[in-house]
Amino acid sequence: MNALINWLDDRTGLKKLMHEALYENIPGGARWRYVWGSTLVFTFAIQVITGIFLWTAYSPSTTSAWESVYYIQHHMQAGWLVRGLHHYSASMMTVLLALHLMQVVIDGAYKAPREINFWLGLILMQIVLGLGLTGYLLPWDQKGYYATQVSTEIMGATPVVGPQLQQLAQGGPQYGHHTLTRFFAMHAGILPGTLIAFLVLHIAVFRRHGITVPDPDRAPAATFWPDQVLKDGIACMAVLATVLTLTIWKGAELAAPADPSEAYSAARPEWYFLFLFQFLRFEWVEHQGLAFGAIYLPGALMAILAAMPIIGRWKAGHAFNVIFLFVMMVGIIGLTGLALKNDAADPDFTAAVRQAHEDSVRIEELAARPEGIPLEGAVSLLRADPKAQGPRLFARNCAPCHRYNGHDGTGRDVVKIVINNDGTKGRVKENATATDLGNFGSPEWIKAVITDFKGTFAAFGNLKDKENQVVPALKHFLEGDMSEWSASHALHWRAQKNEQALADLVAFLHSQGQRRGAPGISDESPKRGRQIFETGKLPVGKFETNCIDCHSLQPIGEDKLLGEVGAGPTLTSY
Repeated sequence: MNALINWLDDRTGLKKLMHEALYENIPGGARWRYVWGSTLVFTFAIQVITGIFLWTAYSPSTTSAWESVYYIQHHMQAGWLVRGLHHYSASMMTVLLALHLMQVVIDGAYKAPREINFWLGLILMQIVLGLGLTGYLLPWDQKGYYATQVSTEIMGATPVVGPQLQQLAQGGPQYGHHTLTRFFAMHAGILPGTLIAFLVLHIAVFRRHGITVPDPDRAPAATFWPDQVLKDGIACMAVLATVLTLTIWKGAELAAPADPSEAYSAARPEWYFLFLFQFLRFEWVEHQGLAFGAIYLPGALMAILAAMPIIGRWKAGHAFNVIFLFVMMVGIIGLTGLALKNDAADPDFTAAVRQAHEDSVRIEELAARPEGIPLEGAVSLLRADPKAQGPRLFARNCAPCHRYNGHDGTGRDVVKIVINNDGTKGRVKENATATDLGNFGSPEWIKAVITDFKGTFAAFGNLKDKENQVVPALKHFLEGDMSEWSASHALHWRAQKNEQALADLVAFLHSQGQRRGAPGISDESPKRGRQIFETGKLPVGKFETNCIDCHSLQPIGEDKLLGEVGAGPTLTSY
């Protein structure tokens, strides 16, 4: 072994290289505050390794991107783990960048002769943020699709060349196949390669000038190996443990596949861009324009950061730099917290998040079926799925009049815009003009139809013709045979001895609907209810007209039809 090492050293100078790397002098000894650079390199290594594995299964096209990520998440060996590590290490890298920047500025590690290295670090920070931005779109889900469009719109607001830059980035006037291929090329090739090149420069310049030590006399000098290596190793393992915990506990989210025809109000950027999202929502910023809030002002802040080595030469310049960075960090954290608070208090957003979660669960159920995902892509499964489209159809076509348990079918309130006394616009919950259909077919609804038919359907009276009169057919419905029958038996329903009989009749009708939670058709209560349905006999009194005199019903599992087709609707499986 020694002979092999000596042979390698003779041809590569390996021993000298290792000695320079491991035995660098650290004035004042090893410290925990020096671990941030190593943890950043370690986290980037996780990104590269997991990214290569993801690359082997990912397919960047509008009909295969989401599908390939679904495959990675649910079918590829340990794919969920690889994707989770990749996702959460990206977030961890952003946190570590902020900590590293704070440590550099507080320690004055940006001052001469380290200005170049500080600027290289700022470039690396921009590349890391670019990696997070380009990676967000690659799953081609609703969340990434709509959130990333804000970024390209910001690019389009760039003075002079904005529209050209936007079209170049997204491969055309709209998002499509070329958008994915370009973002993937940026995320998996151009940006990582650029980052590695600048990282090598950053480390080389750092090695030239060494560690900036605020108080070198605090402890005896030491070498990088073994004390600082131990601290760096422990910090890296803590980072890995955190990322692993988040992966196992929460996992990387995969929303429903991108669908340009469906609005998605739950779209938000990754948490480390939420501060900018919130800032752009301020009314005074909106008045100044997108370029002001997303380009000019952030550009000015970055210019101040880049000027810190120059500012630091002035009297009290270092104090200004530290205070400026502290205020900027507090502002970023405050804006992020405000964005989260506003979203939590926004009923439309919370409803959209809930709907998005339901869609993501549903598409996984559909994709897991034996027939799998069609060639048209997973989005076609949701578009053709009654369970997914039903609430949307209700919201578009029924909610203007009806409600479903008080909302529009998707969990949102139906609101109207009003002008307040001060001239500002407000939102007021709009009252329904027709029946709430949330409990349709439930025991409560069936009981209400039997005992108070006219009151249950009173909202039909709101439908007027051109002469502002109740539509004749609906007027007949509200005042017809069933309405008279319900009213004429009011005394029967008030009789205490008939309470159980009414409950039995309701249970029978409910069991025939085969709704979730309905009693079994062979249970005792539905059996007794069937006798009442056929004979009309109650403990106290009897129906003047039996149910089967107007309604017919074919009980579940039977060939015989109860009653004959009459004036009322057939109740089979109603």
